[in-house]
Amino acid sequence: MTLRRPPLPRLLLDNVSCMRNAQQILRHVNVSLHDGGALVLSGTNGSGKSTFLRMLAGFSRPSAGQILWNGHDVTQSGIFQQYKLQLNWLSLKDAVKEKFTVLDNVQWFELLEGKQGKSLPALELMGLGRLAKDKARMLSMGQRKKLQLARLLAIDRPIWLLDEPSVALDDDGVKLLEYIIAEHRKKGGIVIVATHLPIQIEDAMVLRLPPRFPRRMTSVDLLGRADIL
Repeated sequence: MTLRRPPLPRLLLDNVSCMRNAQQILRHVNVSLHDGGALVLSGTNGSGKSTFLRMLAGFSRPSAGQILWNGHDVTQSGIFQQYKLQLNWLSLKDAVKEKFTVLDNVQWFELLEGKQGKSLPALELMGLGRLAKDKARMLSMGQRKKLQLARLLAIDRPIWLLDEPSVALDDDGVKLLEYIIAEHRKKGGIVIVATHLPIQIEDAMVLRLPPRFPRRMTSVDLLGRADIL
C-alpha cells in the first residue's frame, strides 16, 4: 500500500516579509491556501493591506521569503507569466469607462480573456441588468463597485485578490458580495480580501496587520525638505 502525499497548497507564503516606504509591514508570515481557501487581511487604513495584496499579485517582491504557486516561486519570470493568468484583481480604482455602456464595460474585459457569454448574467446577478444599456457615467458609487464585481464573475479566474471590496456597498450589496465569494470558493476558487470593514467569510484565515507609525526622519529626509532650508 502506497501512501499518498498530501496535495501541495495552491498558494503558499513561505516565511514572507513585506516592506513599505522602508518600514516593515509584516515579517515571517507563513500561510498555505488550498483550493476553496480564503484569507482576510485586516487592519486600519494605512496599515499596508493594499501593499501586501499588491505583493501577492506580483507587482512587488517580498523583502524576504517566497510566494509559491503550485510549489513554484511566482517571482520567476516564466512562472509569473502563468501565475498572473490565475489572478482576478479588484482594486480601489474601478477602471470604469464612463463613455461606455455598463454592458460594454464588462464585455470589453471578457473579450480580452477570449471569453464571451457571461457579462450579462454577471450584471443581472449583481442587480445591474436593467442598466446594461445605460452609460456607466450614470452609475452611483455602489453601482460602480457592483460593476467591478460583475467583471470578476465574467472573467472567471481562480484566485481573487480583492482590495476593500465592500467599500461603497450598502447592506444588501455586502450580502451579495459574501454570496459570490462563497460560490466562488465552492467551485474551488481562492479568495484573498484586504478590508477594514467586516465581511462574513466562512472559515477564512485572518491576518491582522498592525497599525503603522511614521518612521523617524533621517538626515537624508531632512536634506530633501525645502521648507527647512
